[in-house]
Amino acid sequence: MKTNKKHVVRMVVAVAASATLGAANAAEPQYPTKSVRMIVPFAPGGPTDVIARFVAAKLSESFGHQVVIDNRAGAGGNIGMGMGASATPDGYTLTIVSSSFVVNPGLYAKIPYDPYKSFAPVTNMAASPNVYTAHPSVAAKSMPELIKLIQANPKKYSFATPGIGTTPDLAASLLKVTAKLDVTTVPYAGAGPAVTAVIGNQVPLGCTALPPTTPHILGGRLRALAVTSAKRSPALTDVQTMGEAGFAGQESETLQGVLVPAGTPKAVVQRLQGEIARILAQPDTKEKIIGLGFDIVASSPEQFAAQIKSEVAKWSKVVKDAGIKVE
Repeated sequence: MKTNKKHVVRMVVAVAASATLGAANAAEPQYPTKSVRMIVPFAPGGPTDVIARFVAAKLSESFGHQVVIDNRAGAGGNIGMGMGASATPDGYTLTIVSSSFVVNPGLYAKIPYDPYKSFAPVTNMAASPNVYTAHPSVAAKSMPELIKLIQANPKKYSFATPGIGTTPDLAASLLKVTAKLDVTTVPYAGAGPAVTAVIGNQVPLGCTALPPTTPHILGGRLRALAVTSAKRSPALTDVQTMGEAGFAGQESETLQGVLVPAGTPKAVVQRLQGEIARILAQPDTKEKIIGLGFDIVASSPEQFAAQIKSEVAKWSKVVKDAGIKVE
């Protein structure tokens, strides 16, 4: 019986191709194959930590491997973000960031990461706007009325904020610069003390994140004047946006983003984004995050990268124009 040489050649090629594919699959195992570390650059208990823990638990179920929270607070988030930037780019270290990630490049003389080069963006999971409030004794009932009141009474009014360099603090500074207001910002050590100061009329005005402020607005202890989102908040549907109030370009929010070290395989980034987007679409996740005062975003890596670029430039300019400094 004659051997068909062409048939033999085809068989040899097929076997070689199969062996090559098998070797490639062996070299690139299914992700993940072990536990994943999720760095949260803030202390336990804050909104970023709460959201991170909830998403980590869901990812653990999906992956079949534990996603472990690693809180690394300090220096406005710089310590934890620096650790995330220097981690091995293999998908086994995630960093959950808030808006300090886009603010700190303009706020600090030196930071342990490059916002464009140190990380590969995965997604902005959720965002919450800031809200301008007033003690009920303040005559103004809208932002235009407040601006007129401040302009008619230079140096009389001030805004309580959660701290130097926070997005509410920078939002108030942006308004001060663009509207040319003779008003001061009074930074407190967090949103709680800032909100309390306005409730007690120690400071007549406030600019704080929406989640810790909303209960006091609904309870009548504070008057909401405007939110800094592009559209009205579901939590305060009767409160105008800054744009609706006639103040364009004043948008600001607290983001909740996911990053991995630069150089992480694109397939891993896509897997993470897909899993997180799926988790964020689940009813119990929506209820949890919206209950914290955040709106679901679930942006793509490309969308999040564009947001980072835009916001770093925006807040660096605000910091410079307002003369804000961190000692």
